[in-house]
Amino acid sequence: MNILPQTAKLLALVATVLLVGCERPPTDTVQHGFRGTGMVQVYNPRIVEQNTDLHAAPAALPASAPDGTRADKVYKNVKVLGSLSVGEFTRLMVSMSSWIAPNEGCTYCHNPANFADDSKYTKVVARRMIEMTQHINADWQPHVAQTGVTCYTCHRGQPVPAQVWFKEPAQQNGADFIGDAAGQNKAALSVALASLPSDPFTPFLLENKDIRVNGDTALPSGNRHSIKQAEWTYGLMTHMSTALGVNCTYCHNTQSFSNWSGNPPQRVKAWHGIRMARDLNLDYMEPLQSTFPSNRLGPTGDTAKVNCATCHQGAYKPLNGAPMVKDFPELTRPTASTSVASK
Repeated sequence: MNILPQTAKLLALVATVLLVGCERPPTDTVQHGFRGTGMVQVYNPRIVEQNTDLHAAPAALPASAPDGTRADKVYKNVKVLGSLSVGEFTRLMVSMSSWIAPNEGCTYCHNPANFADDSKYTKVVARRMIEMTQHINADWQPHVAQTGVTCYTCHRGQPVPAQVWFKEPAQQNGADFIGDAAGQNKAALSVALASLPSDPFTPFLLENKDIRVNGDTALPSGNRHSIKQAEWTYGLMTHMSTALGVNCTYCHNTQSFSNWSGNPPQRVKAWHGIRMARDLNLDYMEPLQSTFPSNRLGPTGDTAKVNCATCHQGAYKPLNGAPMVKDFPELTRPTASTSVASK
């Protein structure tokens, strides 16, 4: 019996299995540092093309006149946007409907029998999210600059953004021969299927743990600079790389990843982005836990929270840098009536 054909088929099958998770060439590379440093960005043009629609910003409605009767003089229970003109207020409401719930329309947040009613949790949440958007654009310009964000940046036409995260349930320790798995080896999408802790968000985007990869001391209990603790840092870095669709060298100098000297300016942007996400999760998302119904909460009963992918969704700049907020100046600063808004 000639086994060569069977062997060839087997080898072809093995090769197919091994390559199925790889990106087929050609790929594009863009030099991101001095020649010889290896600081290049690698892009797959087919993936970029497939995601073109995802990162396309919708056209803005024609601007409305800022003069005229104020919205809170015409409509009841307007706690955040009352200082806008009726035209500006209506334009933003229509835009938000298309950004967040194009199928459900106004009734996703409003009681059609009484638009002033706050009985729908979605209206209460939306009011707080408007305040959060204004806060980002006004107070986090070191990260978002003048490009800013709108509701569409995260929602992309969906009531719930596609990229959010919840706390993971507590893990049992030492129940079997493998001992404490330390949150690893779950093949989680949050860390691009790597054998890293699958929840790199709680320590850094909710808590304020050190983001380090090594230390210069011995390893007492709780040392956040140990090799084991560094795996959470690598998990966060893997998430950020995937969320922005970039290599590590987008933010880091390959001569010394831990050294800030000679780094691209994007590293400072990322530093602010981590702190912005933590701020939003602590001051805006977590306090809404009692507002959301149980079916909108995570396995531990917490609210959905933001990470880098919530806005970026695979692009190094959300919506490829489209400055949507320039058409909605009411989202760049708190309006006069924000101080009386329900928290």
